[in-house]
Amino acid sequence: MSRRADEERPPMGIVVCFGLASLAAAGFATTYVLGLGNVWYGGTFGGALMFLAIGLGLWSKRIDSASPEFVEQRDLGPTPEPQFEKFMGALTSQPVPRSRVLWSMLGFAGGTLGLAALFPLRSLFPQMGVNPQRSLESRVYKRGQAIVTEDGTGVKPDDLEYGGVLTVFPEGFNITEAAGATLLVRIDPADLHLPANRTNWTVDGVVAYSKLCTHAGCPVGLYSDESRQLLCPCHHSIFDAADGGKPVEGPASHPLPMLPLATDENGFLIARGGFDRPVGAAWWGWPDGREKP
Repeated sequence: MSRRADEERPPMGIVVCFGLASLAAAGFATTYVLGLGNVWYGGTFGGALMFLAIGLGLWSKRIDSASPEFVEQRDLGPTPEPQFEKFMGALTSQPVPRSRVLWSMLGFAGGTLGLAALFPLRSLFPQMGVNPQRSLESRVYKRGQAIVTEDGTGVKPDDLEYGGVLTVFPEGFNITEAAGATLLVRIDPADLHLPANRTNWTVDGVVAYSKLCTHAGCPVGLYSDESRQLLCPCHHSIFDAADGGKPVEGPASHPLPMLPLATDENGFLIARGGFDRPVGAAWWGWPDGREKP
């Protein structure tokens, strides 16, 4: 086999590396669309870069090993013009593998990686799909969505006694996701002092708040009927359940997200819309804590 034919034959190791880089880049795009998480994003994108680097390294080593070493004595002083021209000719005609397969695979791997890198830009445009800010601003409930217990049973106002507390979820919501956890508290309507624009958010004294504390996202699980206050045991943040979930003590500086309530034709509680603000720790929502208009 001629030397030229050997140079043009694609080394399988390099081809495999470029192929794996392409597959990893396509895997990154797929995992991003599916929202599989940072471990998958980093693993696939990092794998694409790694295999591309290995392939280029093997290729460069092959180029270097194909170049024989020459040692030539040279006199001091300027190089004669004919000798310099010969040197430049030899430098630019080094035996570099010219396989079209290698160049094609390199172009395909680089192109796939470049296209995959564009996928995160979709996050800047809510209408195009995954958007971190939009997901953090989610209000969880939809208008008319039923409110159910952990076993999927609907809830009526009279299921709670005055002073009673019940953890509920949006119907059809995955109860393992903390964002849907909601506290129903029944308070004597005479003791409620909600803002004027929320007086119709209750049903027979039942008010609803997100169970996630606005300080660090811990579950708010304790209620004092005497003071009508909800307590987060993690860092001792206290919220006034009778006044829109406003913080009255502790590190939390934002009210608990409140859910407007109504009932369906059978008397079961439903949501009139989503929470009034994003659920969870305050830094996940609006920077200054103001409600979105």
